[in-house]
Amino acid sequence: MAKNSDNPADPFKKALAEATKVMAHDPELTVSYTVDPSGVSGDAMRLPQVSRRLAPDEILLARGTADALALHRRYHDSGTHARYAPQGDMAREIYEAMETARCEAMGARDMPGTAGNIDAKIGYDAARKGYAEVKDAADVPLSTAAGYYVRHLATGRDLPEGARTVMDLWRNHLDSQAGGNFGDVEAAIADQAEFARLARRVITDLGYGDQLGDDPDSMDDESQDEAEDGTDDDQDPDSTGDQDEGEDDPEASPEQSQEQTDDSAQAQVSLDEMADEEMGEETELPEGEAPMDPPPLPPASEADPNYTVYETAFDEEVRAEDLADATELERLRAYLDQQLDPLKGAVSRLANKLQRRLQAQQNRSWEFDREEGILDAGRLARVVANPTTPLSFKVEKDMEFRDTVVTLLLDNSGSMRGRPISIAAICADVLARTLERCSVKVEILGFTTRAWKGGMARESWLNAGREQQPGRLNDLRHIIYKSGDAPWRRTRANLGLMMKEGLLKENIDGEALEWAHRRLVHRPEARKILMVISDGAPVDDSTLSVNPANFLEKHLRDVIAMVERKKQVELLAIGIGHDVTRYYDRAVTITDVDQLAGAMTEQLASLFDSDPRARARVMGMRRAS
Repeated sequence: MAKNSDNPADPFKKALAEATKVMAHDPELTVSYTVDPSGVSGDAMRLPQVSRRLAPDEILLARGTADALALHRRYHDSGTHARYAPQGDMAREIYEAMETARCEAMGARDMPGTAGNIDAKIGYDAARKGYAEVKDAADVPLSTAAGYYVRHLATGRDLPEGARTVMDLWRNHLDSQAGGNFGDVEAAIADQAEFARLARRVITDLGYGDQLGDDPDSMDDESQDEAEDGTDDDQDPDSTGDQDEGEDDPEASPEQSQEQTDDSAQAQVSLDEMADEEMGEETELPEGEAPMDPPPLPPASEADPNYTVYETAFDEEVRAEDLADATELERLRAYLDQQLDPLKGAVSRLANKLQRRLQAQQNRSWEFDREEGILDAGRLARVVANPTTPLSFKVEKDMEFRDTVVTLLLDNSGSMRGRPISIAAICADVLARTLERCSVKVEILGFTTRAWKGGMARESWLNAGREQQPGRLNDLRHIIYKSGDAPWRRTRANLGLMMKEGLLKENIDGEALEWAHRRLVHRPEARKILMVISDGAPVDDSTLSVNPANFLEKHLRDVIAMVERKKQVELLAIGIGHDVTRYYDRAVTITDVDQLAGAMTEQLASLFDSDPRARARVMGMRRAS
C-alpha cells in the first residue's frame, strides 16, 4: 500500500521517461521534470512539470514535449545540421524551424501516435503566444510560419488553431516565393542532408540568400580538386620544390655554385649582424633591470577564477538605439503599447500604489533648535508663555531614496519570446516610470547572445581543432536600453527593441549579472539595487555541449555569492513564469501580467523595505540566524 506522501504523478512520470528513452533510441538519457524551460543539454532532458492533480492539459503538454524532443534526438544529426547551417540570424531561424518540423514529421510518419501529442504541444505554445488573435503576418516570425508549413506539408495534418492562423497569414507569401521547393518537402524529409539543401534553397527564395554563407557542397568539390592536383604534382618527376634549389645539381656550373655559396654567406653575415645589434640593445639596459614579463591576463570572471571564456573578440556591449533605427524603434514601441492597452487601468493603479508605498518608506526626519529653517510650531507655546524665549526652527533631512539607483537586468533569451518578454518589458516600463517619480535613478540592461549555437566563437573553436572544455563558447550581446542618468522620456522607445524579431537568443546569466554589478558599483549613489528579471536557468547549447552540464549554472551561483559577499549592491530577482528562488534569496514570481495590479504591489514595494522583518513577512523569507 502506497504511503500518503507518495506523489500520484510519479508512475506517469516514470512511464513517460522510459517511453521517451525508447523513442529517442538513447537508454542513457536522463529525464527530469522542472519548471525551467524544456530542452536537452547533453544527456539530460528537461520536461514540463506535472503536478499531483494530473490535469489533462499538463499530461498532454508533457507527452507532446517529450515526443518532440525525443524525435529530434532520434532523427537529427548535429554534424549534418552544422555543415549546412546558415550564418545569418534570420536564415538560421528558418533553417532551425524547418529541421525541427522535419524531425516531428518523421515521427508522425513512423509512429502515428506521436502526431496528436505534438499537436497538443504546438497548440499550447501557439495559445501561450497569442497567435490565434494575430491579424497581421508581420506580428509573427516568418521562421515559425515556415516550420508550421513544413509540418503541414509533410504530414497532411491540420494544425491547431493558433498555428493554423500563423500559417495562413504567411502561406501566400511562402507559396509565391518558394512554392516549388516547398513542393519537394515530402520527398526530401527522410534524408537530412538533402532536406538541409532544400531548406537553403527555400531561404534563398525568401530573400535571405545573402545570410547562407559558403555552399558546403561546392567547398567539398574544391577540396577534392585541390587534393587531386596535389597528388598529380607529387607524381610528376620533373617537379622540384623550393627546398631542393640549394642542393647539388649535376648540370650546374662551378661558377653558379660559387655564387650561391657567396650569397648564402652574405645572408648569414647580415643575420648575425642583426642579432648582434639586438643583443647590444639588450645589454644597454641599466644595471639591475631586466625586461619585464607581460602581466598575466585577468581572469574571465572575478567571481570564479576558474571560469573560462574561449573567445571575447566577438562579444559586444551595445546601446539599443544602435540595433535599430529610430523609425523601427517607434514602430516596435507602438506594438508594445498595444500589449499594454488592456492593462492601462491596472498599470496606473499599480504605479500610484507603488509610488505611495515607496514614498511612505522615505521617513522624514527633522533637526530641531536650528537658528533658521521652518518655524517649529510645536514649540510656539513656550514663546507665548515667555515672550523672551527665542523662536525655534527646524530643518528637514534629505530622504534616503534621493540617493538611490536601481538597475533592471532583463533576460533577452529565446525562451522569453512571446508573452514572457512582453511581461518583462511591461515590468521594466512600470518600475522605471514609478521609481523615477520617487527620485530614484533607473538603469535598464538586457542580455542575450549574438547568434544561436555559438556564433563566431564556435567557428574559431572548430577551426582551431576543437579544444577540450573550452569554456563559454558563444558571442555575448549586452544591451543598454537606458543608462542611469538618461531621463525616461528620451529612452522610452528603446524597450520596443525586445519585440524585434531575431533579437532573443541564448542566455548566459552569470556574465551578464557580473557586468551589471560592475557598472553599478561605479555609480556615485549611496544605495544600489540590482533587480534581475528572468525566466529560469542559464542555457547556451554551444557552451553546454562541450563543457560540464552545470558549467553556466555554477558560474551564476558563484556570481550571486560574490555580490552577496561584497554587499556593495542589494540583489533582487523577479521570475517570469518560473521560480528563481533556487538562485536568488530575495525573489518573487510573476505568472501573468494580471498579478501586477494585485499582490505584486506589496511584493515589489517590499523589495525596497529597509526593515528585514517586514520584508520577510511579505516575501516569505526566513529571518537569518
